[in-house]
Amino acid sequence: AGTNSYKSQQLQKISEMFAEGTVKNGDYFLYTDAWNPTVIQVKYMAELLGVKVRLGGMWHAGSYDPQDFLGRLIGDKPWVRNAECSMFYCFDDNFFATRFHANMFLKELLGVESMFTEDELEEWQQDSEVYGGGDPKIHIVGWPMEYLTDLVTTYLSAPKKDKIIFPHRLAPEKQVEIFRDLAKEMPEYEWFVAQDQTLTKDEYHQHMAESRLMFSANLQETLGISWYEGAIVDAIPLVPDRLSYSEMAYDTFKYPSEWTENFDQYIAHRQLLCYKIIQYMDNYEKFLPTLRKQTHDLTEQYFSATGLLENIK
Repeated sequence: AGTNSYKSQQLQKISEMFAEGTVKNGDYFLYTDAWNPTVIQVKYMAELLGVKVRLGGMWHAGSYDPQDFLGRLIGDKPWVRNAECSMFYCFDDNFFATRFHANMFLKELLGVESMFTEDELEEWQQDSEVYGGGDPKIHIVGWPMEYLTDLVTTYLSAPKKDKIIFPHRLAPEKQVEIFRDLAKEMPEYEWFVAQDQTLTKDEYHQHMAESRLMFSANLQETLGISWYEGAIVDAIPLVPDRLSYSEMAYDTFKYPSEWTENFDQYIAHRQLLCYKIIQYMDNYEKFLPTLRKQTHDLTEQYFSATGLLENIK
């Protein structure tokens, strides 16, 4: 209710700006969360008043992702799928952090089966009659989060422990039960589930910086902020080769997707996963040069505002 109230206040303010003539031709509205029905009203006002504005939306998730809470609880009901399509077509620019997310959106919501590289996506948008000749646009831009580097780097001085952290929320798609089972199998390490307690941001980053390893068995991830936070403070990421991880992570830090596709698959591959963890923990220092290259690439390609700003025109 609080979020809806805030959106109503936003819309009222924007309406006043249109009425007062404050909004001019060429103005750009950027929605930092594209799943916002008020974009329909903004489009409505702009079109009826003949004010030529541009609209951009940053997509985080939606019902088109079967592992997102909207996908789990609402699924493919016509009202939600058509609402998302409407919001998509209101935006002149639709921004996605990763190619994986853009392809999932196209397949699940718009019925496009092809899996595009970035160059292929641009070419398809220009040529596709079904899509509309490239308007609205899809852009793969990473996310504007430069502040994280400055914020998290301050914790680098924390002494490392034989500690493995699970930084994700406690939700079905995060599969924390796998992490808890690993803790029973390997009691020689300290296993820390961040959301088992109430932490301040400072405390959370302190625990992350103390950890040698950050573990994920995610079934839903369109970017992944926590593993980037971990990489900044030299916590080795151990992530499945699926979702956005497949395009973002070096092979060094990925394990085969089937090892944690569900709990039964995990049990079947548990010893392989345990062995991989031991290799990281026993040879921690040897992985640091590669980890720091990974962190640099993540910063340049996925956690920068450069791509977003280049496409806001």
